[in-house]
Amino acid sequence: MKIVEVNNRTSILINQLLEVWENSVKATHLFLSNEEIIKIKKYVPQAISKISHLIIIENDSNMPIAFMGIESEKLEMLFITNNERGKCLGKQLLNYGIENYNVNELIVNEQNLNAKQFYEYMGFKEYKRSEIDEQGNAYPILYMRLER
Repeated sequence: MKIVEVNNRTSILINQLLEVWENSVKATHLFLSNEEIIKIKKYVPQAISKISHLIIIENDSNMPIAFMGIESEKLEMLFITNNERGKCLGKQLLNYGIENYNVNELIVNEQNLNAKQFYEYMGFKEYKRSEIDEQGNAYPILYMRLER
């Protein structure tokens, strides 16, 4: 496995990352219905295309199995294909972001307890809560900062 920074975001790569995203979301965002996932999925390719820093973990076959996106020292996305969860890939990605891009802030769905606990384990602390997400949906989100 290797960490790769991606500048050339081909349609093939975006589709591969979309598969990682969907697999991850279905396993971790149990509060979302299938219809909601399909609705959100429409916006993911644009988000992947536009993010300033896209970092991927590839398996030995050079296929993406995890990725994160960073914008201005803020973690905007981190997704790991479900069968690769629990192998410290999230920790590798987040540490890479902290060390190379000074990641010190993120937002997480309050209902995604595993992610919240992971970010707390990595040193992030909640500083603000909102009843709605950034798209105005009724999913509470937590704003977290890295405490060093």
